[in-house]
Amino acid sequence: MLLLLLIAVLTAVAAFLLFKFATVVDGDLTLVSRGPPRRDRVDGKVVWITGASRGIGEVLAMQFANLGAKLILSARTKDELERVKKNILSKNPDSRVEVLPMDLSAGEESLKEVVHVAESFFSNAGVDYMIHNAAFERPKRGALEESEEGLKATLNVNVFGTITLTRLLAPYMLDRGTGHFVVMSSAAGKVPAPGQAIYSASKHALNGYFASLRSELCTKGIKVTVVCPGPIETPQSSAAASQKREKRVSVERCVELTIIAATHGLKEAWISYQPVLTVMYLVQYMPTVGYWLMDKVGAKRLDAAAKKGNTYSWNLIFGSKKSA
Repeated sequence: MLLLLLIAVLTAVAAFLLFKFATVVDGDLTLVSRGPPRRDRVDGKVVWITGASRGIGEVLAMQFANLGAKLILSARTKDELERVKKNILSKNPDSRVEVLPMDLSAGEESLKEVVHVAESFFSNAGVDYMIHNAAFERPKRGALEESEEGLKATLNVNVFGTITLTRLLAPYMLDRGTGHFVVMSSAAGKVPAPGQAIYSASKHALNGYFASLRSELCTKGIKVTVVCPGPIETPQSSAAASQKREKRVSVERCVELTIIAATHGLKEAWISYQPVLTVMYLVQYMPTVGYWLMDKVGAKRLDAAAKKGNTYSWNLIFGSKKSA
């Protein structure tokens, strides 16, 4: 009788956890088991954020400021960076914020000068956290429909610029014996992303590079956290997502989980609702099943994108076949 009761309790607990995973959980199980962001890890530290003029980057800047970090904000548009800085100072008057316009696709010589300037801010304090958030994403289209121009534009920012910036900054961190790269990758860097082949390729490249970098430099005080968000609701995506009835993690929650991952020293973190999270687990731990599932989705997702429909729906898995 006691054994039956124990089995019943364990079954109920498993059912409850499965229900939460399917309906509520917005990150991988390791990530959501951690506590809130650790202020002691960022208070007074220098945090450099690329792509800081809007979306995830803008919210990252605000939340890091709330935790007491000194900020360097980078993007191509100085006016937008000044707007973000003004907004931060209006809510955190004691924050220290520097604006550093930068184009990741400008080449190594240009980025070398930018790194030198960043290292000189705050009385030559040096960069403690490098948040690689800037990214270039094109409209969804088939893998064979991409142009050479689109390929170069995506890889120049997402891969070449990001890696070059890392190569130039890392020696300063190594000299100090400490530093942390936080890389805003994507779920598309972990699983197939039909309709986003070039973007997915760029994020797979980042994942591979930074996982290797971590292994090479982890004994020298350098940390790497790779964050892989699924669909995120930003001000730019909100209206379109609502029309398509896409369920997206809010940008504020995405940033909170990103900072949790970084300040708790996680090597990798996944952020998404279902069905993306389930697909990520399947591809990671049951690749044959995961890739079979994505093969079923591929053509239907392209079809949904062409019709400006929901490209993150369970219906892509369980719905009807692609329309003719």
